[in-house]
Amino acid sequence: MTGNLFKQTGSLARLIARRDRIRIPLWLIGITFFTLIVPVSFMDLYATQTDRDIMAETMKNPAMTAMVGPGDLDNYTLGAMTSHQMLLLTAVVVGLMSILLVTRHTRADEEDGRIEMIRSLPTGRLSNLSATLLVLCLTNVILALIIGFGLYALGIEGMNLGGSLLYGSALGATGIFFAGITALFAQLSENSRGTTGFSIAILITAYLVRAIGDVGNETLSWISPLGWVTQSEPYSSNNWWPIVLMLGVSIILFILASYLNSIRDLEAGFLPSKPGRKHASSFLQSPLGLALRLQRTGTIAWAVGMLLMGMSYGSVLGDLESFFEGNEMMEQMLAPVEGYSLTEQFIPMLLVIMALLSTVPPVMAMNKLYAEEKKNRIEHLLGRAVSRNRLMGSHLLISLANGFIMISLATLGLWAAGTAVMEEGFDIGMIYGAALVYYPAIAIMISIAVFLIGFMPKLISLIWFYILYSFITLYLGGIFQFPEWVGQLSPFGHIPQLPIEELEVMPIIILTLVAVVLIVAGFIGYRNRDIEG
Repeated sequence: MTGNLFKQTGSLARLIARRDRIRIPLWLIGITFFTLIVPVSFMDLYATQTDRDIMAETMKNPAMTAMVGPGDLDNYTLGAMTSHQMLLLTAVVVGLMSILLVTRHTRADEEDGRIEMIRSLPTGRLSNLSATLLVLCLTNVILALIIGFGLYALGIEGMNLGGSLLYGSALGATGIFFAGITALFAQLSENSRGTTGFSIAILITAYLVRAIGDVGNETLSWISPLGWVTQSEPYSSNNWWPIVLMLGVSIILFILASYLNSIRDLEAGFLPSKPGRKHASSFLQSPLGLALRLQRTGTIAWAVGMLLMGMSYGSVLGDLESFFEGNEMMEQMLAPVEGYSLTEQFIPMLLVIMALLSTVPPVMAMNKLYAEEKKNRIEHLLGRAVSRNRLMGSHLLISLANGFIMISLATLGLWAAGTAVMEEGFDIGMIYGAALVYYPAIAIMISIAVFLIGFMPKLISLIWFYILYSFITLYLGGIFQFPEWVGQLSPFGHIPQLPIEELEVMPIIILTLVAVVLIVAGFIGYRNRDIEG
């Protein structure tokens, strides 16, 4: 009887692997490439131990600890530097990979009717979930081995085989853990939006809890699975037991998800949903109201996450001045900018990170239009007295408002927490203005999504690679010392870094005009192209 529950799991695993024969290799190649290029770049940029010790001093301040976690700063070898600055960030990306892939083959397939078709064949009740988890586990094991042996093959001093395999295993274990988290929420939620939203919320919460714990209360860091990742300390103490702990919890998540899957009805979820009204309101009957209703849960989750992220960064600002004042090396490295404190010089770095993260939910909101089209739901709307311009305009309006709200909430959280912990808090007008100048860059990303939906909808995923490129060049550009033009290939690279730079209006105007042109072109393309069906 138990065997029947898993019947044809192997065949379904091969089917999943074939469906993702391009998607999974792209994830693996991208993660591996950026992992291996970092220590090579560090070897050129920080050739001597003195250079690395200076960098270690810059990483001791609370803001950097909140962002990348703790590290072995007293023995800052190339391996310790790579682990400290890149392991946590890469683990977040690996977790996101697992969330998206598991959702795609569980709740999303269930919504699209594929699971019902599979269940009609001689397959087990748990076969699809088991096949999905099997493929994801193998994917993360392969990733761990490639990165582990790849780092060791670089032949860099201090990056031994044990530390390299631990580095890869930490990433693989993170991916397996969040595969279990997503599989669990695929049973609890009744749609793919909820599955993805709740899983990403856990990922963001894990990052924020770890950040707060690393700065203030180390015990709190142990609540977060990402805290376990940083505690493994590859190339330093080489602690394997946090990885064993993460894999043990993952097995529990797998078992719990499988049990819930075995007792729930198809297309049902365990989280209770409120019964809808008998009669829809006039607003809900409009394209704008319907789109807003479909995205309500995800928007609220992202809004709370952005506010908490801003507060977590703001909460460490009060310690920066005292850190700099007692550190002669830092005072020599960071020449004060006239009229601005050393803490204010860190604000642009925090703002660009928050702006890039604030770009994700509005782009998701815009891409929702094509997601609904792929599920053959658009024809029902266009079959009524609804024009294509009105339909796309509704999603565009939500997306633009979404971007404005996200960057505003993140900035408000940064200001509120910073004011609470600093003797002399920031002026709200100054910090909000410094953040709001990034809005035209956010609008550029939204406009690119509109353009792709209008002309090349099947390439809509490229927008995520562009956002990732922007994050890498702007966040890691200072570490890798990229040429200036590399950062300027992103719209965020043209934004003046207020408050320490003068406000240049022309780049803002140009970015706004480019966004308008792309949006108009996207509307024209969407009005004229065939709707998938």
